[in-house]
Amino acid sequence: MTTSGARFLRMPEESRRANFLELFFDLVFVVALAQLSQGLLEDLRWSGAFETLVLLLAMWWVWSITAWVTDLYDPQQPEIQLLVTATMLGSLVMVVALPDAFGGRGLVFAGMYVAIHVGRQLFLVLALRGHELQGRSIRALSWFGVSAVPWIAGALVPDTRRAVLWTLAVAVDYTGAALRYSTPGLRRSPISRFPIVAEHLAERYQQVFIIALGELILVTTMTLAGTGFAADRTAAFVVSFVGTALFWRIYIRRAGELLPAAIEAARNPDRVALTAAAAHLIMLAGIVTTAVGDKLVIAHPLEHTPPAWVAVILGGPALFLVGRAGFEYATFARVSRPRWIGVLALAALAPPMLLVPPLVTAIAAIAVLAGIAVADATRARGRPPEPASPPG
Repeated sequence: MTTSGARFLRMPEESRRANFLELFFDLVFVVALAQLSQGLLEDLRWSGAFETLVLLLAMWWVWSITAWVTDLYDPQQPEIQLLVTATMLGSLVMVVALPDAFGGRGLVFAGMYVAIHVGRQLFLVLALRGHELQGRSIRALSWFGVSAVPWIAGALVPDTRRAVLWTLAVAVDYTGAALRYSTPGLRRSPISRFPIVAEHLAERYQQVFIIALGELILVTTMTLAGTGFAADRTAAFVVSFVGTALFWRIYIRRAGELLPAAIEAARNPDRVALTAAAAHLIMLAGIVTTAVGDKLVIAHPLEHTPPAWVAVILGGPALFLVGRAGFEYATFARVSRPRWIGVLALAALAPPMLLVPPLVTAIAAIAVLAGIAVADATRARGRPPEPASPPG
């Protein structure tokens, strides 16, 4: 390997913590999540929910690949800092295009998505010349080159055809990562030679989760500010805040604290990290959905509750719990019963909640989350802290 390529890698003696540039990069996603929740609020049909999901998958993939790049490569190197900064600028352009990505700005959104991923891999291919990791970037570049076709083609056609092509593009991107960018004729780089920096990657997941909770707080605060301090709306705001606090509490105890140890202890750290990434994606989807529900509850606390409103008010916490269950499995190789009981309870609550106001529906969802938080605390009382035991 050449010195020029090796100097971009993280050295074992370097800091394992995320740096300020990465936190700066995360600010883009406060706006992105707010845009996604607003888009879903404006179109609560199944088609609107599906389009929001596709856009969330695209934004998450930009964030996720950036997190993995700064985990493997040294973010103190000026070239890597430039790469992250350029990715941030491109992400901001995507965020601007988000509200009309399935309309007139589809080509801007898709074109910038392709430019970010293809451009990043091209940079790494050139920067790592002579290093064995160059092969990984060449394989990733080939996969992103394939997905670029349906991304751009989808931007040139309207409505259903765009959704189909972009779904195919997202599937190619995620499948490539799941297969570790296996490409015929190109040899894989040995994973053991370039291990995951567990503390850094776990911290990045924790930070993006907190960013998502920040979006919840932003949405609820701005909604209350726009509607005034009527008693029912203020009560709805308090209920929404309690839900946000319970999300944090359920997340952090205890899997949220032990993810670094789980990645380090795993026989296959990549698999645990990918499972954690998928779990965080599902939790983010739950938070975006919850933001829509919170906005509806604060704006219309005592009105009639249509089925779509019930779906987002209860569905957001349910998605969060499903993602949290996957996160727990990545850390402990098991899922505690309160997670699934909570999901089933939220599903069972849906029919009767059609007969009560949105505020009552939100309180019911909070009661389920509070029950899970209490069950977690009760289970841990009087027992030694459970160590991380990731799946084999």
